[in-house]
Amino acid sequence: MTDSSASDDNGPKNHRTVDRVTQILEEVVYSPGIGFAEIARALGAPKSSVHGFIQGLQAKGWLYEDNRRFYLGPAVYGLTLASGHIRAGQVTQADLDALHEATGLTVFLGVEAGDQLIYIGESGTDALTGFAARSNIRRTLLNTAGGKALLVARPDPEREAHLRRQQAESPALVSEFFSEFADISRSRVATNLRHHGAQLALAAVVHNQAGESVATAVLIGQAADMRPREAKLRATLLKHVDAWSQQSVSAREPI
Repeated sequence: MTDSSASDDNGPKNHRTVDRVTQILEEVVYSPGIGFAEIARALGAPKSSVHGFIQGLQAKGWLYEDNRRFYLGPAVYGLTLASGHIRAGQVTQADLDALHEATGLTVFLGVEAGDQLIYIGESGTDALTGFAARSNIRRTLLNTAGGKALLVARPDPEREAHLRRQQAESPALVSEFFSEFADISRSRVATNLRHHGAQLALAAVVHNQAGESVATAVLIGQAADMRPREAKLRATLLKHVDAWSQQSVSAREPI
């Protein structure tokens, strides 16, 4: 005879912290743009404790705040990419596919989450590149073409604060970024080499209609294939991101 109480003891149990975090995310999902006071009321919790949870979720990119209103952050969409899906918005899957068709290269769309880069969309990935993107959702800004492009586009005080935070742990990357800064600013395209120089990445920033940097488009391929046509690839990349920057945000596609 089965002891139901023993079986229950081995089952899943609620955890107060997990419950609070989950409820915050659910409130934001179902009420995008919800305010802090509304979240605290929904949780029935002291504002001081709710503030701590929200700050932690913002730091990891699960939430972002705009004009004192809260929305899902880019980390959520990094998980949808890892599961094989994409969030549509200002840049759609059709846009990424068009850039892939025009270049024959792997295309990624990335956004900032705190001090890291998260890919939220892709097109034309081969097996190895796709696996790497899904296995490593978060990337260091200074160690990626997309991250460097976004850093150059940041306001000076924000960029300098980020570089100060990275100086102790990654002085070589900070130094390399300084050496590349002028060229990225002038050309609007950042580069990065991986796998001992075998793989090249080119990245440019996507702006919204207000001129704010919101994402980065990244082309990735074999350096030997890309180098002879790099000037054309740069021009094609900029042509596409400039067109995307004129688009309005659309509703999320089904996933």
